[in-house]
Amino acid sequence: MQSTVKQEAINAISSLPDTATTEDIMYRLYVIDKVKRGLKDIDDGNTVTLEELEKEIETW
Repeated sequence: MQSTVKQEAINAISSLPDTATTEDIMYRLYVIDKVKRGLKDIDDGNTVTLEELEKEIETW
């Protein structure tokens, strides 16, 4: 059974210490979202090779 976004948020918040601040909670949820988006990009083939990245960096 796949958990919902709400349940994932509840689990993430529950794993934080009772002393966690609102900022801590927001950061934890932000990181989880970014990791999930990154994994989806990988699954969708939205990646670049190291060589492509190096070429892009050279133009900076």
